Amino acid sequence: MTEPLLDIREIDVFYGPIQALRGISMSIAPGERVALVGANGAGKTTTLRTISGLLKPTKGQVLFDGEPIQGMKANKVVQRGVAHLPEGRELFSGLTVEENIRCGFWSQRRGGKSFREQRDRVMDHFPILRERAKQAAGTLSGGEQQMLGVARALMSDPRLLVVDELSLGLAPKIVAQLFDILGEINAQGTAVLIVEQFVHMALANTDRAYVLAKGEVALEGASSALLADPNLIATYLGEGAAASGPSSAAATPAAVSRSVRSRPASSSNGAKRAKAAARKR
Repeated sequence: MTEPLLDIREIDVFYGPIQALRGISMSIAPGERVALVGANGAGKTTTLRTISGLLKPTKGQVLFDGEPIQGMKANKVVQRGVAHLPEGRELFSGLTVEENIRCGFWSQRRGGKSFREQRDRVMDHFPILRERAKQAAGTLSGGEQQMLGVARALMSDPRLLVVDELSLGLAPKIVAQLFDILGEINAQGTAVLIVEQFVHMALANTDRAYVLAKGEVALEGASSALLADPNLIATYLGEGAAASGPSSAAATPAAVSRSVRSRPASSSNGAKRAKAAARKR
């Protein structure tokens, strides 16, 4: 069995006295696509920030390629092979497209790699950015800025790309294009972990998924099984999320039960949600 590329083991994370994550455990295999979904405030962004070194867990481990990285400085995590595209992109709006791209290469500058070769490989995914190379990032459209954010992350040549809210503020056509690009990147061997507000699109474009509820992993399983069962989505993400998705006719309840596993919940609310999901299955 393939060892996980990313292995999160029972981490707790606090913001001051407020506990944001409670015993989170999850894993990603090399080259795998995984979605992390849940309602607002469930702990998705906190999980990503902990992986990338922006937050330090008070308990548990984050292993990357078998080595602990929890508490490691963010720049060192990037050097290990984890790139993080944060919510809101966080571009340098006054710098040009190429200058932003060069910032993404910073962690590789002493590794003997060629900036031009890496830039050209990345730009092959984003021809429009090649055309806009001398344009200030702040003058790009929202979709182009998101492309630039992904491109900058890829300049570090990551083995794992972590993406927070790819579709935020973008038209559906642009979102579909961005997901296609992520598919190309994944096909070349980069593992992808994505947090996405459009739950059905995230599930349709990943292999597995974890569902967070109030800082805990409530469900995990095949993305296709979660996508096929609107009752599960409604239980953990709200009726609106279920109503906006495709019909559940693609899978039988038995198939869903085999592919999706509820996690034990430590809180009474989590236990109620898990029992509700089990009844509906």
